[in-house]
Amino acid sequence: MERDIPISAAADRLDTTPRMLRYRESLGLLPVTKEPPTGRGHRHRRFSEADLRTVSAGLELERHYDVTPAALAFALRVLAEPAAMARVRAYGERLGRLTPPPARALDFDQQKALRLLGRR
Repeated sequence: MERDIPISAAADRLDTTPRMLRYRESLGLLPVTKEPPTGRGHRHRRFSEADLRTVSAGLELERHYDVTPAALAFALRVLAEPAAMARVRAYGERLGRLTPPPARALDFDQQKALRLLGRR
């Protein structure tokens, strides 16, 4: 039977600190836990092998792309929130780092039809 390990042991296995794991958790970079609170409403986070593999994958992304945990958390937010993605894309286009998506023929036809109807 696989046993979950406490945060201190998880930090040792991941070559980081419990404080950094808590920081990553506050950024949304740790798998969601379904553990009920213990004691006076506090919960003591425990890590499964799957949790350790997931956190390890995030740490590898940070090292490979030389980004901070906050940058990785923002990247995930951009991918998850269409409005954030649109604003970042628009900024990238203004900087000239991203090219605007090509106009689609259907969009052109729709605009033409609206003009013919006298609407903008």
